[in-house]
Amino acid sequence: MDSIELISPVDGTVYATRDPLDRAGATAMVARARAAQKGWAARPLAERVALVKAGVVALIAKKDVLVEELAWQMGRPVRFGGEFGGVSDRTDYMASIAEATLAPQMVEDSDRFTRYLAREPVGVVFIVAPWNYPYLTTINTLAPALIAGNTVVLKHASQTLLVGERLAEAFHEAGIPADVFQNVVLDHATTEHLIGSRAFNFVNFTGSVGGGVAMEKAAAGTFTSLGLELGGKDPGYVRADADLDAAVDSLMDGAMYNAGQCCCGIERIYVHESLYDAFVEKAVAWVKALKLGNPFEAGSTLGPMANKRFAAVVRAQTAEAIAAGAVALIDPALFPADDGGAYLAPQILVNVDHSMRVMMEESFGPVVGIMKVSGDQQAISLMNDSPYGLTCSIWTSDAEAAAAIGAQIETGTVFMNRCDYLDPALCWTSCKDTGRGGSLSYLGFHSVTRVKSYHLKKATK
Repeated sequence: MDSIELISPVDGTVYATRDPLDRAGATAMVARARAAQKGWAARPLAERVALVKAGVVALIAKKDVLVEELAWQMGRPVRFGGEFGGVSDRTDYMASIAEATLAPQMVEDSDRFTRYLAREPVGVVFIVAPWNYPYLTTINTLAPALIAGNTVVLKHASQTLLVGERLAEAFHEAGIPADVFQNVVLDHATTEHLIGSRAFNFVNFTGSVGGGVAMEKAAAGTFTSLGLELGGKDPGYVRADADLDAAVDSLMDGAMYNAGQCCCGIERIYVHESLYDAFVEKAVAWVKALKLGNPFEAGSTLGPMANKRFAAVVRAQTAEAIAAGAVALIDPALFPADDGGAYLAPQILVNVDHSMRVMMEESFGPVVGIMKVSGDQQAISLMNDSPYGLTCSIWTSDAEAAAAIGAQIETGTVFMNRCDYLDPALCWTSCKDTGRGGSLSYLGFHSVTRVKSYHLKKATK
């Protein structure tokens, strides 16, 4: 069985190597998780909550080391400080609603009947986490799963191998038993075998559409519940009444932050014709102010993409669009760190249309296409002309109009005057090829629990 290598995008060297579990080792791992689950679920809810929160505290205590490791693993500049504020906020919110959400819902409690709905843990939860926000995406399921009484097996992306180890280390230090939360390294074949053999009761996967298809195929016929967050092509729409400067600043940050490698990053923008020229001019100036460079250099605001093969996809989409008539507004020479590999200059494209891959397929990199629209109906039609549906961002001074437009968009979340954000009180969900299921909010607990109904007829004389 081949070792799994983590190639750092910073300098192209091997940063870490791990050997995956073989089938026997993986089967034994799942058996330990299964055996530990009942005892963990039997602990008081308050104790589980306290241990999970302590695990996050222990994790954040290592923040300085973890931020440096993240830069080496996936290229994010250290100036941005990692993901740990969000990890804490999401854990705290889920902990705060756990008691009310998991409490039985009483239907009747009379002298004749006691009837209620209870929620109990599903059993063993399997998290297959991505590399782009490796701590945040994991905590979205890890915190509620453990709080609800499940045991958890975490498999992290090969690009962020050390993240799972750091999470397990911190949570074990806090007192969560080793078999209750296990980090594992698995190859694809063993992963598919485990899912296909009903090793898990719930599988949460964040990744590509192709990866989601593989997960569904592996689970076919097992009736294993799946939560899938897959590809995206999130749109922004700037109405005629928008605050132009605010729209430019937020939408361009949403398109370029983390080298464009955000699940809900902005990948296409539609601007009302009355604001189009001014928006494009300001957007170009915004992007030109970025500095592409080594993520450990203080001035770098844009680091390398996580892998040179990801950058190759963006370069290919951009080149195809230009060949088809698109106009590139950013001269790559302004970004001398662009090395043709993982370091990729940001780009704005105009004169684009939906015949181009860059406007239809996920780019997941620092490129965005901008189109002029005549009004709401054209914008709605274009926003819906996509196989994906995670978020949309509407820029306007009219909240009623934003809600009315949002009601017509095929998406999981509607934003007004913001983008690229996740509110833990709202369900993180999607539609179309972006997947199914939901995390966070009270509904996040529903994914990792099942309903049990109690109908108790009392003895009568």
